Amino acid sequence: MGKLHLEIPFLVFADHEKPMKNNTDIMASMVDQAYLEVFPTRTIVDRLVHVPRHSYLSITCSPSHGIGPTLDMVDELRALPEERRLKLVPHVAARVVRDKGHLREILARLDGARVESVFVPGGDSPSPLGDYDSSLDLLRDMAEIGHSIEDVGVAAHPEGHPLVDDAELLRLLKEKQAFATYLVTQMCFDPGVMINWLLAVRQAGVTLPAWIGLPGVAEIPKLISLSLRIGVGQSVSVLKKQKGLVRRMLSGRPYQPDDLLAGLQPHLDDPQLNIPGFHLFSFNNIERTERWRVETLKKLNGAGS
Repeated sequence: MGKLHLEIPFLVFADHEKPMKNNTDIMASMVDQAYLEVFPTRTIVDRLVHVPRHSYLSITCSPSHGIGPTLDMVDELRALPEERRLKLVPHVAARVVRDKGHLREILARLDGARVESVFVPGGDSPSPLGDYDSSLDLLRDMAEIGHSIEDVGVAAHPEGHPLVDDAELLRLLKEKQAFATYLVTQMCFDPGVMINWLLAVRQAGVTLPAWIGLPGVAEIPKLISLSLRIGVGQSVSVLKKQKGLVRRMLSGRPYQPDDLLAGLQPHLDDPQLNIPGFHLFSFNNIERTERWRVETLKKLNGAGS
């Protein structure tokens, strides 16, 4: 297989020929092109009517149910009429792949579905189902087997990982970039932590375009619980200090990433950081997250006019 591209097709904005005026314009373009992550359920496909046609959609891989529901959802979405077509980014979590034969079957199925991009995390399973303990091992076998998938994404952890120390995370990320074309950062609520981490990995030689993992609209207690479980406790303290958070919790109003966006905005035009856009963790709150995205885009376009 030939060398992977260093740019993925959806990194190119529709209005790329227009010069950016300021960071508000850049932010508006990124919010416009932000893509959702969802996890497979029996009703999720019907709810995707809220997602604009030809948007990118990331489909997670369950540690308990394996990759089967992910691949089934890919097939179901591929069968939709053209007016509802989406561009799919299925997850292939290393720890739910049994062996090299199973990987061949998965790649053949994705090739058959004309999937152009996949995301390869290690996965959240406490122990591997088969031969793959890490995404690096699976990426190596993917390259050896060969496939027609143009773009391969890998996970990155600005606040570390509960089971892996920071030095090892950096080593693995540097090795994985030989097999990848982009990275997606784990959820983080502290823009300072995110930017400092990006500067550090760039200095260490990681050049992959970095899609910023942005928490979408979610119930605050659930979001805090999930964040602590995946090891982003440091920036959860920042989340808890956000103005009006307690009032939001008492009123039942969900979290929205407005403060996080405001903190990231001054850095989006820094070529050293190489941030092409946002990966929205929707937590399957598709309707509310998409409504937030549209409303935010209207505000940004109004501010930039």
